[in-house]
Amino acid sequence: MSKINMKRYNFKEQKILKGKSFKFGDSISTDLIAPGRYFHLRSNMPELAKHVLEDADPEFAKKIEPGDFVVGGENFGLGSSREHAPTIIKIAGVGAVLAKSFARIFFRNCINVGLPALVCDTDRIGDGDLLEVNLGNGKVINITRNLEINFNPLPEVMIKILSDGGLAEHIKKNRGFNL
Repeated sequence: MSKINMKRYNFKEQKILKGKSFKFGDSISTDLIAPGRYFHLRSNMPELAKHVLEDADPEFAKKIEPGDFVVGGENFGLGSSREHAPTIIKIAGVGAVLAKSFARIFFRNCINVGLPALVCDTDRIGDGDLLEVNLGNGKVINITRNLEINFNPLPEVMIKILSDGGLAEHIKKNRGFNL
């Protein structure tokens, strides 16, 4: 992996994300996201992030650029409730994960760590397509294919949590949970 991106987006002000899509199929598990053979790296998340999605695409961590998107099919993030799976996706520089559906705990863990997870029709997104995602109005513009895909915009409370860098940072900043 060439870059480790620890940049925090201000999603309240910068609701538009741009990047290239990396497309994966259905049922991408947390084991594919964070391979179990690297269990010993859980205390070194930047090092673990060098292996993100390695079992689904061995070159993914080397190809990703800050702001790019992971695009999945149905049931993205199924499996164990490892919080480090969405964390290493974020550390790798991914701007957001788009999928037809998410495993429930994975979706919540994404928001908790400050990584947007968006439910949308990913059939109209190809690997390598250039995308513009507007978190405020719930639109994905596929620039490569010249089409628009709608998604339900994230609730304002989730935007606040994302802007603060995740749930723990949100609670620290606001001395509690601030709606």
